[in-house]
Amino acid sequence: MKKIVVLFAALTCCIVARSQNTLNIIVKDAQTAALLPGATIQVQNTATAAVTDNAGFAQLINIPDGLQVIEFRYIGYITAIDTLTFPYTDTLLVQLSPSVEEELEEVRVTATRSSRTIASIPTRVEVLSAEELDEKGNMKPGDIRMLLAETTGIQTQQTSATSGNSSIRIQGMDGKYTQIIRDGMPLYSGFSGGLGLLQIAPLDLKQVEVIKGSSSTLYGGGAIAGLVNLVSKTPADKPQLNLLFNGTSALGLDASAFYSRKFTKTGITVYTAYNHGSPYDPADIDLTAIPLYDRFTLNPKLYFYFDDRTKLNFGINTTIENRIGGDLHYIKDGGGTQHSYFERNKTGRYSTQLQFDHNFNERNSITIKNTVGLYDRVITLPDYRFDGRQYNSYTEATYSSRGKISDWVAGVNFITDKFNEQRQSDFPLRDYNHVTVGGFVQNTLDISSKFTMETGLRADHHNEYGFFWLPRLSMLWHISPHLNSRLGGGLGYKAPNVFTEDAERIQFRNVLPVEASLVKAERSYGVNYDINYTTGLFDNLVSLSVNQLLFYTRINNPLLLTAVSNNQLQYLQPQGDLNTKGGETNIKLTYNNFKLFVGYTYADVTQHTGNVISEYPLVSKHRLNNVLFYEVEDKWKIGLEAYYFSRQRLNDNTIGRAYWIAGFMAEKIFERFSVFVNFENFTDTRQTKFGSIYTGSLMSPVFRDVYAPLDGFVVNAGIKLRLLN
Repeated sequence: MKKIVVLFAALTCCIVARSQNTLNIIVKDAQTAALLPGATIQVQNTATAAVTDNAGFAQLINIPDGLQVIEFRYIGYITAIDTLTFPYTDTLLVQLSPSVEEELEEVRVTATRSSRTIASIPTRVEVLSAEELDEKGNMKPGDIRMLLAETTGIQTQQTSATSGNSSIRIQGMDGKYTQIIRDGMPLYSGFSGGLGLLQIAPLDLKQVEVIKGSSSTLYGGGAIAGLVNLVSKTPADKPQLNLLFNGTSALGLDASAFYSRKFTKTGITVYTAYNHGSPYDPADIDLTAIPLYDRFTLNPKLYFYFDDRTKLNFGINTTIENRIGGDLHYIKDGGGTQHSYFERNKTGRYSTQLQFDHNFNERNSITIKNTVGLYDRVITLPDYRFDGRQYNSYTEATYSSRGKISDWVAGVNFITDKFNEQRQSDFPLRDYNHVTVGGFVQNTLDISSKFTMETGLRADHHNEYGFFWLPRLSMLWHISPHLNSRLGGGLGYKAPNVFTEDAERIQFRNVLPVEASLVKAERSYGVNYDINYTTGLFDNLVSLSVNQLLFYTRINNPLLLTAVSNNQLQYLQPQGDLNTKGGETNIKLTYNNFKLFVGYTYADVTQHTGNVISEYPLVSKHRLNNVLFYEVEDKWKIGLEAYYFSRQRLNDNTIGRAYWIAGFMAEKIFERFSVFVNFENFTDTRQTKFGSIYTGSLMSPVFRDVYAPLDGFVVNAGIKLRLLN
């Protein structure tokens, strides 16, 4: 009996020994064949795991017989999965692809007109992806102010204390120096600029591209501080129907829908939205921090795919809004003699978009774009009315040629911008009619495997301000697999008109027309330099990315809104310049499901007028962005944010307070829908806590500059439905 027991035990040990296997593995970079130390390897659904050594080698032991799924992970690389049947006797060679490079390969930017990926273009472009748009859409579904304001180096400037009109400032410069385009076509400038940010929602955007610094060579005048390109969603292979419903503690409501479908030869996208705001006064001062408004938007677009080489799309953008802020009693029940102040903006935006693309072959193509727009806006105050219509058009034809080491883009464009004011009194009308004809050429050259150079030249002729020659140069240097650097610069110009932040702030009251005989176009030059470093830390458990940008822009003889006789204001151009210089630091840390973003902006903006040098108003010299994000893919998104703004000089030469604002967002994701909640500014930071926002009486207030939030702590929550995708 004892012999039988011993024999059975020996057989059992032999079977167990034979059912446990060993696997030898070598892990390399798929592109460079470099060995990858610190890669994690695990047999799924077991505790069997190993980490590669300095030679990229690892050994898995005690692997059961049969079919096993093995997972290979390395920070900064795409996770790989392999299925093996054991026993398996060979050494397994695993090649991992860098995830950063893969992601960059898929991101193609259109703002630079280049056909290359973001990883290989010399011009520095920041891309806000669809995922980021989706996250920021939870916080402000009705417009893109928050999306841009929470980007390092960009600040939102509110120009109306009661109606919320806003513009954006890049690197501390006025909003008039930033050009906002959609799909490469300018739709938001001039008279429409004051409300442009409030009337663009993120739901139908695929990505947002930001170029900081002089970009006039790309699209003409107006892009001295930078360029923002809004890229629309296009029909995908699978139909999509996305719905969003959002409500706020300030009794706001957002309801929007996006539908897209691609057929064999045609496609369609439709975006529609209704946005409502209720009059809201958290400071209890009888003035609206959030105005009463109703906005309707409808953007349909048709796509025609004639063949593999030729396609056409045509769309219509329509936005109608009625917005009124001011005395809370007046807005709610008509007020009385003591409650009669209001500011009403009635707007209608109507534009068409047309784009035709034809590929002659794999290397050569032509693109034709056209947009025609009408912007109708009426501003009404108790004793004042400003009523005007802006008509604009943009037509462009470009030819692209792509070679093995060199790409060329050349084109011409024709731009019209006409404004007609409806006469209300004997005050001079602010009418103008600008026509610009331009041509440009751009070359991107791979000098070596590590060095790429991009050169461009634009020539514009403006019917009132003459010729402009705008060269541009950008260079990209791949110093190492972890380190690259970009240097770029160019010239810019801005044709004058009355639509600036200073005039918007006073609703254009007493602002005289721009006299072309008295002023010239504003001209600028600027340069940016940045260096980007990515690596893994702590045996690649943590991914680190650091980007440092240095910038400088100078505008010679900028236009200044100056008081003249009879309480009137005139744009004059005294000798001097406007300088902005500083830096942006962006740090990103990733560990498992956690991401930490830290951004710091230093902007030193000074106005030189004659022999007087002064600090430019409404610029936070120091800004700090902090975002901690936790995400479990397709399950949870949780974010905590904190932003610091240093003191700002105001137009009345007083100094505004430094302040912090913080927010918290959470989203639970299900298969076909997700629910979200956002606690915006839960510190309840408000400028009305720092002092009065106006002087004079409530019936005729004179407002101080707005440099901090007015609406304070607001909670919003909603649901997003994905019905078809």
